[in-house]
Formats: sequence, C-alpha cells, structure tokens
Amino acid sequence: MLAKFRDQLNPLQEVFYASQKKALLIVLQGMDTAGKDGTIRHIFSGINPQGCQVASFKVPTPLEARHDFLWRCHQQVPPRGMIGIFNRSHYEDVLWPHVHGQMGNKELHRHLEDINDWEQMLVDNDVVILKFFLNISRDEQTRRLQDRIDTPDKHWKLSPADFAERQFWPAYMDTYQQLLSRTSHKHAPWFIIPADNKWFRNVAISQVIVEAMQGLRLSYPAPTFNPGGIRLADESITAVTKKISTRKNGNAVKLDAQTVTFGKR
Repeated sequence: MLAKFRDQLNPLQEVFYASQKKALLIVLQGMDTAGKDGTIRHIFSGINPQGCQVASFKVPTPLEARHDFLWRCHQQVPPRGMIGIFNRSHYEDVLWPHVHGQMGNKELHRHLEDINDWEQMLVDNDVVILKFFLNISRDEQTRRLQDRIDTPDKHWKLSPADFAERQFWPAYMDTYQQLLSRTSHKHAPWFIIPADNKWFRNVAISQVIVEAMQGLRLSYPAPTFNPGGIRLADESITAVTKKISTRKNGNAVKLDAQTVTFGKR
C-alpha cells in the first residue's frame, strides 16, 4: 500500500510543482522517537527534491527569540508549487513553555488563537495545511530509546533531553489534548496517527496526503506556444527559433515568403 501511494504521489507532485496554484504545508508533531524523520524518509523518497523543502524548529536563536513566536515559522512557509514539511513546528513554541510551567493556560489559549488566525491567513493565500500528530505510547518510546542506547550507530540521535523530558509525559499529554482540540479546523485539520507501528503510520499519512492532493484537481499550465510540426532534425536552429518566436496568440505570420496561420490546438 505504501508503494502504491508513493507511485501516486510522484505524478501528483509533478503537476503540483508545474501549476504553482497551491502550496502544501505538512506539519509533523509528536513525542521524541515518534518517527517524524522516518515519516519524511519513507513517504517522500520518490518525489522530486526540487519541489519539496523541510524545516526543523529547535530552541529559538537569540534573533528568533526577539521576534513574535510565529516569525521564524512564517519564513519557512512553502511558496506556491512547493511541498513544505515542518519537522516539529510553530506548536513547539507553546508546547514546551506550557509543559515546563513558563506559560499559563490563559496565555496558551491566546497563542493557540494566534495560530488559528495565522493558519487561516495561510489558507486564504492558497496554502493547503495538513497536520499530523504521531501518537506513540510511552511503552513504545521506552523500547525505541533502549534500542538507540543498545545500538552504537544510533548514539548520535540521543541527547540528555530525551531522558529528562520523559518525566513530563503526563504534562505533554495534557497540553497536546488542549492544543489538538483547539486548533483542528476544516481549513487546517489535525490527523491523529497511531504511530507505534511504523508501517501503519507511513501508510495512513500517505493516504491522507494523496487524497488531499487529488482533491485539488490541478492541471499542467497552458503552453506558451504550440510546438506541433517542429522537426529539429530537419530544420536549422535559426528556422526553429524563428518559428517559436512567431507562434503566439494564433496570429498569422510570414515565414520564408509563406503565410502560415498557427492556431491553438
């Protein structure tokens, strides 16, 4: 099923890139080891890299911290024709402070409304937003962290914060519940993806993305000229260039003392 969805995603992305009518923003959120990197690697392995960009949001830099919390994220919103993936996202800037007691419920809810307004503005400007919460269990996180500990080649993935944050699991679950319930709307929905099984995670997310892109019903842009009848092997570069330069708007043009009308197909 994953292979089928990947095969469907490739031509959909090609038309998406060529049309430049819409942008697609995919938001991936989840606890540590939920599989955000794996999701990107498995689902988007077959598409054209020119049409896809990935942004990761970690601790704000001093410059980012001096701006509003959405400033750094807005800079990473994909332009029309591009698929943008947020590996963690603007939600991090309300999630972590609330979990660690640096942001109260009133401020949390105000920031979530700011996010709702911001996402609505993006949608109004032709950005399609799909948000995925990779819902991993604590037991599965324990298993995956232990696997990283036991595998030397995976030690680079570990940081002290991975272990320190585990004690805040209940607080994270409470904050995520508020976050998901207050910011899931028709224009920017959350999809809660069971992520203990990696294969299911990949298939479920692939299906949502493919169906969303199919629903856009995009098409290739109209050609700038009609290339029909040109035979590169039989004509000089000068003649071909002259023909191309005159094939516009169905006008009658004069070439080599012959009057030829080039209509639209």
